[in-house]
Amino acid sequence: MKKLITLTATMALLALMAVSALAGTTLTYANFPPAPTFPCVQMERWAKEVEKRTGGEVSIQTFPGSTLLGPKNMLRGVQTGQADIGCLSLAYYPGVFPVMSAVNLPVAFTSTEVASLVMWDLFTKYQPAEFKDVKVLTLFTSAPSHVMSKTPVKTLADLKGLELRASGTILQILGNLGAQGVGMPMSQTPEALQKGVVKGLVSSYDVLKDMNFAETCRYETVTNLPVYPFAVIMNKARWESLSYNAKKVLNELAPEQARWTGKYLDDYTSQALAWGKEKYQIEEFTLTPAEYAEIKAKSSGLVDAWKEGAAKAGADADAVLADMLSLKQKYETELGK
Repeated sequence: MKKLITLTATMALLALMAVSALAGTTLTYANFPPAPTFPCVQMERWAKEVEKRTGGEVSIQTFPGSTLLGPKNMLRGVQTGQADIGCLSLAYYPGVFPVMSAVNLPVAFTSTEVASLVMWDLFTKYQPAEFKDVKVLTLFTSAPSHVMSKTPVKTLADLKGLELRASGTILQILGNLGAQGVGMPMSQTPEALQKGVVKGLVSSYDVLKDMNFAETCRYETVTNLPVYPFAVIMNKARWESLSYNAKKVLNELAPEQARWTGKYLDDYTSQALAWGKEKYQIEEFTLTPAEYAEIKAKSSGLVDAWKEGAAKAGADADAVLADMLSLKQKYETELGK
């Protein structure tokens, strides 16, 4: 009788292990923007690819729109295991990511795909200590930032005194160019535009469609102001718990996801601009080469400040900057952008 009980218990345990293996591993993935926006579009694509390429061994439960973690507690939330995976906007953590914040400098990226590939290559080369407490699953950037306004900005002189919603380093650049940058969350911008608190905003063209800013801001000016870097990170203990095969899949997917996200956003911003032209007859202006040179000259202080901060963190700031510019040129040539 005792042997029968032992045999039954053993069989039950083996059956439980088999069911667990069949069920696989479910990972939670937190993101903060609304579901239709590009950080969440890339999240859903990545989740499907992981499940497909691991043969169902790993499944992903996604949480867009700050339903699990918000932008400012994303890093801590992943480190403590509130979410297995999280999408970070590095702009919310000033000083925490000195090396990878180089991608946010005013170097006039014109393509998200280029910027995202540059970011991934920089990370791969330098393996910055700022990410030592998490596993980096992929990196990408926002699209280049442009002026979207209720009044035409045909020249830099038209920026004089103009109130524009912006964030991060762009606020300082606008001030240097004579505009009046106003820092506020994007969610408050539609009301601010309606009330006249701001006369426009500086962001990437995807918001023309995603937030319907094309209806209010009928004039768009190509300024190629900074992109914003993002990092998808994973709890280190959770990463270590994965099988060799699962880790291999996620590692192989990382650079591909950076490229996919960049290309997706380049295509989407073009579509958003075309949509705005068709639906609201928006107009787009470009500046002269001399004006783009002026933007660069009046933004140089940001580069100097970054170099100082990166050097204090122990990074070879000159080498990182030189590599970033070299990679930028390389990918622009290869991709024709």
